[in-house]
Amino acid sequence: MSVHAYMHLHADGAGVVSRRTFLRSVAAGTAGAAALGWKDAVTLNAAELRKRGMACILLFMNGGPSQFETFDPKPGTTSGGPTRGIPTAVPGVQVAEHWPQVAKQLGDVALIRSMTNKEGAHPRAVYQLKTGYLPSGGIKFPAFGSVVAREIGPEDFDLPSFVSIGRRDTIGSGFLGMQYAPFSVQDPNRMPNNAELPGGVSSQRFNRRLGLLKDLEKDFADAGAGRQVESHQALYQGAAQLVLSPRLKAFDLAQEKDAVRDRYGKNAFGQGCLLARRLVETGVTFVEVESDGWDTHQDNFERTKTLSGPVDQGFAALVGDLKDRGMLDKTLVVWMGEFGRTPRVNGQNGRDHFPRAFSAALAGGGVKGGRVIGATGADGSSITDRPVTVPDLFTTFCHALQINPRKENHGPLDRPIKIVDGGQPVAELFA
Repeated sequence: MSVHAYMHLHADGAGVVSRRTFLRSVAAGTAGAAALGWKDAVTLNAAELRKRGMACILLFMNGGPSQFETFDPKPGTTSGGPTRGIPTAVPGVQVAEHWPQVAKQLGDVALIRSMTNKEGAHPRAVYQLKTGYLPSGGIKFPAFGSVVAREIGPEDFDLPSFVSIGRRDTIGSGFLGMQYAPFSVQDPNRMPNNAELPGGVSSQRFNRRLGLLKDLEKDFADAGAGRQVESHQALYQGAAQLVLSPRLKAFDLAQEKDAVRDRYGKNAFGQGCLLARRLVETGVTFVEVESDGWDTHQDNFERTKTLSGPVDQGFAALVGDLKDRGMLDKTLVVWMGEFGRTPRVNGQNGRDHFPRAFSAALAGGGVKGGRVIGATGADGSSITDRPVTVPDLFTTFCHALQINPRKENHGPLDRPIKIVDGGQPVAELFA
């Protein structure tokens, strides 16, 4: 893994950052830029929001986790299969048997069992559950992490305000610009590569080289490419700030005691959750941690058992650790995937895509733990109480983070686009 190159973008062009060869490029004096920082024009309201120090950690189960094998079990029914329910810290509320640590922590976690949507294709549903919007023509909507970074990320911060752990091809910053793109960390157990200056290059010399790179691009900007150069310069400056930052040590899990690392689980997801806590504690505004493999068309019950173990431990440890450190009230933790799985078990002992009724879980950020919002019927095929749509969910995120969901950002051709189009917050989570 290497630090922000910001030059090599993913093919979707949506603002996902790859970090290869940045220092090599700068040290050699190749094309680049500098000096704009990670800023945008801010209003007084935005400045006030930044002072509140809110943050969000998204735990995303890529592939669509089965609600029956997670937080809406139906033991003793045909649709529930062999999965048993277990008691939790909340009397009368059960979760699936492979989530014992979350069960103990449920007094701090709220469940939404009535998520509902229409999109059942992975790419479109993932896009929607990470941006709040379905794909639409030539518009590249920003990931919610980019929106949060822009709205409440601290000014002049020398780490990225949006960090993605465990997946390189996450949704990017779209029309918000590359300064809000996610910084991708594939292995939380390793420090970013090339995070030190080349041999014999002092910080002063490094900054002079950045200034030279900026001068090299001036002619290009003057010829009509000012916007592209501005974005390019902001990206390089962000990378330079990261390299020179004393806060870079937040990425070093070796600084944690073995007992703490064991609490989270010595696996990629658990250590990703620990890294998320360290980053938020340092001032990063949005961190996503991905768990892959939840597309269980085959062998659903054994696969979800295996997948659940690390996530159960990491999720519970994260919520408990944030609470112990007095950080939970200002940190919204979200567990979700792009949809759920069918009540019917298919011929391969698996479950297929099912957006009609699925689950999500929230903790912190003012959310009252121990709440269960909504319900599905006895077989899980339909919602019987309090349906929650994707716009409702995103408006709820905004409520927790004290962001105005109706604020308009400017997309292509200066088109005003709301942070969330429609929806109402799930008020029961906060009352």
